[in-house]
Amino acid sequence: MSRAILWFRNDLRLADHPALTAACAAHEEVLPVLIIDPRQHEASPFGFDRSGPFRRRFLKESIADLDAQLRAKGSALHVRVGEPAAELAHLSEVWGTRVVHAQQLYAWEEQEQERAVAAALDLRLHAPNTLLLPGDLPFTVEKLPHVFTAFRHKVEKGSPVRPLLPEPDRLRSPAAWKGRALEDSALPVQASADDPRAVMHFTGGRTAGLERLTHYLGPERHLSHYKETRNALLGADNSSKLSPWLATGALSAREVWHAVKHYEAEHGANESTYWLVFELLWRDFFQFTAAKHGRDLFLRGGIARKPPTGNADLRRFSAWCEGRTGQPFIDANMRELAATGWMSNRGRQNAASYLVHDLGLDWRMGAWWFEHLLIDHDPCSNWGNWQYVAGVGNDPREGRRFDPERQAGMYDADGSYVRLWS
Repeated sequence: MSRAILWFRNDLRLADHPALTAACAAHEEVLPVLIIDPRQHEASPFGFDRSGPFRRRFLKESIADLDAQLRAKGSALHVRVGEPAAELAHLSEVWGTRVVHAQQLYAWEEQEQERAVAAALDLRLHAPNTLLLPGDLPFTVEKLPHVFTAFRHKVEKGSPVRPLLPEPDRLRSPAAWKGRALEDSALPVQASADDPRAVMHFTGGRTAGLERLTHYLGPERHLSHYKETRNALLGADNSSKLSPWLATGALSAREVWHAVKHYEAEHGANESTYWLVFELLWRDFFQFTAAKHGRDLFLRGGIARKPPTGNADLRRFSAWCEGRTGQPFIDANMRELAATGWMSNRGRQNAASYLVHDLGLDWRMGAWWFEHLLIDHDPCSNWGNWQYVAGVGNDPREGRRFDPERQAGMYDADGSYVRLWS
């Protein structure tokens, strides 16, 4: 009997899933496993947990939804807590297989996990959750352009988006495979009501992700106005808000692209429909940047390897985290983040700029705080964007400071956003 472990990571879905497709094609039985690595949820270097309440709740909902998907296919999800290499080695002994199929991830810690698993087992890595696959790029990852514009121009000319992979009708697992639920103690979350000021409610899992995609590209045609409204600070539908489901892999980037193309066929293409694809390419750019630069994406000098700047003044940092800097526009954005786990892209750029250029703090403090709170935290996008703002990453310009008063005048001219979060 040919049997393999399917190691779920940030790919919590069954459709358009290269590792799942390969495992089902090569083996008679597949064992779906997800491992919570406690090292990625414990205290950051600045004391607070790396995963906060909003991200934990969203992840737990996503895991439960994945288990429901698997049970509908005749299987179940087995959740374990520990270092992936040790947990997978244990399961391989129990179930008599040394083969592990998994999605490849590009952040440094995830690469370290892969190396440890590969040293002990037959790890077979498959395509990441990127719009473009690495082998379809017009250059190797090592030759990735340093600037996004050069990357975009090259891939738009000659990199195809692959067709979607079908979801399996059934998933064959051993009769004794009953799955194992995630224990609450592994990712404790205190029950709390949503803040009534929240821009929308985010529920983890593919079911909710598909509902959001269908809504945003639905009859009201929000996508047709995306470029004009995406920087608005209030309202659920001014931007797609698909990033939490992309971060957990409940949706694939290719699914979103194909949905946009279907929308364009029905309603017509315009600059706004293109702009959502443009943002997917930005996401790819940071994924491949992480693959190219490895650990440098998380070091103080950044991928540019510049001399360290900024200090670790905890008083100023706490004021920034809690929305007490005295700058109304920055404080409003930080209060929204603290209360809901969400902040607009416009807000994120301004908050990051303020921490680096106005408060003079170590940019990594802000990156860790965003990792702690953001529902849609993705290590490549989060740390890549922080390096960009701090001038130690892919930005060809140095000192990219946003003037918060000017930004407030442009995006909150009547002060309604600041008043809401005052």
